[in-house]
Amino acid sequence: MYAIISDGGFQYKAIEGQVMDVQRRDLPEGTKSITFDRVLMVGDLGDGPKIGTPSVAGAKVTASVLCEFKDEKIVIQKFTRRKGYALKKGHRQKLLKVKIDKILV
Repeated sequence: MYAIISDGGFQYKAIEGQVMDVQRRDLPEGTKSITFDRVLMVGDLGDGPKIGTPSVAGAKVTASVLCEFKDEKIVIQKFTRRKGYALKKGHRQKLLKVKIDKILV
């Protein structure tokens, strides 16, 4: 079974047992699990997929938090020729690694 979840402006395909990276959030210290309430679609059911308007009523995805980490560095460069303007910046996005435990419909 799989589910399409919406979290932090992004949509993710969640499969039971999958390890995935989502946007970091402020969680209390020692939090072991997280629940995603905005489930947009649930698939691989016997009678076909359930599509929500906008979300499937009563559906939840529970996941266990593995760790917080930073993604690879992205380099941003800006340059204007003949003006003496050059800018170089770097950015590392903070992410959260989670393991999908259950998809409840």
